[in-house]
Amino acid sequence: MKGRLQLYTGNGKGKTTAAIGLAVRAACSGMRVYIGQFMKGTVYSELELPDHFPGLITIEQFGSPRLLCRGEKPDIDDIDRARRGLMSIRRAMSSGEYGMVVADELSVTVHLGLLGEADVMELIGERPEELELVITGRCAPDSFVRAADLVTEMREVKHYYATEGLQARKGIEF
Repeated sequence: MKGRLQLYTGNGKGKTTAAIGLAVRAACSGMRVYIGQFMKGTVYSELELPDHFPGLITIEQFGSPRLLCRGEKPDIDDIDRARRGLMSIRRAMSSGEYGMVVADELSVTVHLGLLGEADVMELIGERPEELELVITGRCAPDSFVRAADLVTEMREVKHYYATEGLQARKGIEF
């Protein structure tokens, strides 16, 4: 089976959720999945996936516990974490162990200056033909869009964060 490059971007909710859904579907079919989360270094419910799918789903986080905001200059630790994450994604892709690799929030690492666009494009070019590569994150550069086989842009139309001030809920947003 030929793998594809899927890209989930935009300012709406659901990019990571879509990728996690794909990972669960793949694991349910017996496919091994590697998920690398950039920008995330705190507890999210999906960190339980390896317990529910032992031997099928591996997940690692490369972000710091603090949230890096737009306009904020990343520090050397943030950049080092992102570089280590990119190396881990590269290893997972080339290992032959996984049918799917998810690079969660990879697009936004480029947008915030933690990784170079050319470095990620090089990674995309190294994707083995049979591997399904899934990239998520806001602000995907045009080069990612052009390289992808499937692009979904999540567009926020209405969100209860804004309308009700509702905070993130376990099992729904984290």
